[in-house]
Amino acid sequence: MTPGFFAVFDDIATLLDDAAAMSKVATKKTAGILGDDLAVNAQKASGFASSRELPVLWVITKGSFINKLIILPLAFLLSAFAPWAIVPILLFGGLYLAYEGAHKVDEYIFPHKVHQEKEQSDNHEAQKIKSAIRTDFILSIEIVIIALGTVMQESLFIQIIAVSVVAFLATIGVYGIVALIVRMDDFGFKLMDIAKSESSILYALGDLLVDALPKLIRILTFVGTVAMLLVAGGIFTHNIHTLHEILPTLPSIVLDLFVGIIIGYIALLVQKLFIKLRAYV
Repeated sequence: MTPGFFAVFDDIATLLDDAAAMSKVATKKTAGILGDDLAVNAQKASGFASSRELPVLWVITKGSFINKLIILPLAFLLSAFAPWAIVPILLFGGLYLAYEGAHKVDEYIFPHKVHQEKEQSDNHEAQKIKSAIRTDFILSIEIVIIALGTVMQESLFIQIIAVSVVAFLATIGVYGIVALIVRMDDFGFKLMDIAKSESSILYALGDLLVDALPKLIRILTFVGTVAMLLVAGGIFTHNIHTLHEILPTLPSIVLDLFVGIIIGYIALLVQKLFIKLRAYV
């Protein structure tokens, strides 16, 4: 009886070791998109009043956890019963990310008065939160599917443990770093208050952090937009292999960006055309 009891524990320990090992592999495979996720979400979580930054970020983080709780069981069910549906879902998500990225580029090149008025409205915060959670949902699908793809040959138990670990570590890691970024200026002011004189190293470091935050946000806004287009283009080039045959000499990162921009602007033009047609109806 006792040997059998310990044998069960030994099997469980082996399974957990395998799950931990596969979690590391899956994390490495998703490292690139996690970097994109960080840039995109830092850009989405910026632009709020200082007193609202952490509360807003917490709402977005909770939304991200809910996204994972929705996506994970669906991903496991699709993998088991309808694997053919995974690629179309990924492509639809890529289309949305491409549209978001193209929309950002279009607004930067051609600023809209309507957008400026919206920025000043009371609904701006709620709209940005919804947009951030929607974008997180698409990126979460990509993270989960890539992680799942690395452990498809393993048992269902290991798949569930490994992919779930990657998904929730992604949320904790990404939004933890975003929280540090958006509060960087407050930390700088604290250092300046602690410093005994303006010539001290602490004061200079605090001043540097305060001055660096708006520049960092602008950089992350740019990187986040490019990241959305890269992720979107990558979804299409990785799942529609004929795209590589059309432009075989282009490096993969350039091809992903090019495809993301083209698809994004097609989606943006279709949306604008739909709005104009609806105005005449």
